[in-house]
Amino acid sequence: MTNAREVILGRVRAALAEADRSEVHVPTAYRSRPEREGDVERFVERVEDYRATVTRVPGDDPAAVVDAIVAALPDGGRVVVPSGLPWDLTGRADTTVDSNTATGAGGPDGDGRALSSTELDGYAAVVTAAAVGIAETGTIVLTHEADQGRRAISLVPDLHVCVVRVDQVVPDVPAAFRRLDPGRPQTWISGPSATSDIELNRVEGVHGPRTLHVLLVG
Repeated sequence: MTNAREVILGRVRAALAEADRSEVHVPTAYRSRPEREGDVERFVERVEDYRATVTRVPGDDPAAVVDAIVAALPDGGRVVVPSGLPWDLTGRADTTVDSNTATGAGGPDGDGRALSSTELDGYAAVVTAAAVGIAETGTIVLTHEADQGRRAISLVPDLHVCVVRVDQVVPDVPAAFRRLDPGRPQTWISGPSATSDIELNRVEGVHGPRTLHVLLVG
């Protein structure tokens, strides 16, 4: 008697063998409203609507603000950062550099080791950069370049400190898509991780960080 699993997999293989593998053009000329004064303020307002914290950072180096946030963590909680973060946060004894699978880069010792999920669970916070911020929705997008790290490091620690530059804020979702590379992995973040049960009891920190602190630089 033929095994049902073999029949199904056989049909899948046959379908894949006959599939059209020509390159598919994905249009990205989405209609978007022009940028206008107030987009940055709208972004801040929408991010705060999601119960996230926004801190405006003058200049272009948020290291001192990050230090203050980390210092306030209970028991001097440990922090993980991606290998390509452009701000030097590795002077702290409790900061660890995680490797980035996209670049193969690792920590200061060059070993390129990525922390396991179990190890990441021992870190209180993660600090990353971002790819884009969307004013209309208060959404932040990570594309997991070297300054943003692997998706795992932005999901496991309880606090995510995310640095967004003012020039990364765009008016709306279509404008964001025009800046994003469709070939890269993406994580879209709208506030801290949260969910509600059938009685609408809100629980935070279920699928990602319980707390989101956005540093808006520039």
